[in-house]
Amino acid sequence: MTERDQRSQEQRGSERDSAPGPGGARFDPRALLAASRLGVLATIRSNGLPQLSPVMPFYDRAAEVLYVSMTEGRAKTANLRRDPRAALEVTAADGRSWATAEGAVTLVGPGSDPDGPEVEALVTYYRLASGEHPDWAEYRSVMVADRRVLMTMTVGHVYGDSMN
Repeated sequence: MTERDQRSQEQRGSERDSAPGPGGARFDPRALLAASRLGVLATIRSNGLPQLSPVMPFYDRAAEVLYVSMTEGRAKTANLRRDPRAALEVTAADGRSWATAEGAVTLVGPGSDPDGPEVEALVTYYRLASGEHPDWAEYRSVMVADRRVLMTMTVGHVYGDSMN
């Protein structure tokens, strides 16, 4: 794809981001991303095919960053260590609206120290997504025992549509 074709495709995607829906209201895919706590993460397998995984994302709209906690050793984690690109799709509860975020990712963890920086990143993610945990010592211990990894996606492109 030429650079001109890519710019044209991105422009069409941007127009779709804010196009009025059937009712005349503008659909905001970023609002749906921010409201959603269940999505499907797409990573790229070594054979080039997509690997799809259900995840519980948190989208920080102001920072244009998306977070997902995952486990070391799972296919999605291995795929992202090899090829740090991903897409995440969320769908509204009524199934009539969807939004996709694409971007480059970084992985932090797993940590071996409950007070180390890897676990602290997971604590920050939890606070952003859910507020305060009732037992931070337990949370930190579980993050180490489960070999949890924090995926941070720098969102480069968002698009979606609504039939509402």
